[in-house]
Amino acid sequence: MATLLIVHHTPSPHCQALFEAVVSGATDPDIEGVDVVRRAALAATASDVLAADGLLLGTPANLGYISGALKHFFDQIYYPCLDSTRGRPFGTWVHGGSDVTGAARALDTITTGLGWRRAAEPVTVTGAPGKTDLEACWELGATLAAGLMG
Repeated sequence: MATLLIVHHTPSPHCQALFEAVVSGATDPDIEGVDVVRRAALAATASDVLAADGLLLGTPANLGYISGALKHFFDQIYYPCLDSTRGRPFGTWVHGGSDVTGAARALDTITTGLGWRRAAEPVTVTGAPGKTDLEACWELGATLAAGLMG
């Protein structure tokens, strides 16, 4: 069975809504043979990443960057996972009050360094998430999970 690891930092109701939409898409009943593992960014480990066949990463944009919690996650897993996880498919979502450019750029830089393969377009949301944003997060989760089927 394939494993999809969802690493997230969800400190606000808006971030929580996006996370729940991602999980809903990833756990759609039509997607079979994929174990979806959820880890808060401060609890996720290199072992979690090494056991995963694909990853989804969610963060708020804080002061123009990813959250400290997700940065801590990357600090902990970067070198232990660098060679073993090249080519792993991943997707991202970022929420911010007004601008997510810096956080999205940071995710691109870090995942490029790890050699991971973007499997879906990033979802970026500013302000309160609307129906379209939640649908995009659902699609993100479903796309990554479906890509691991079979």
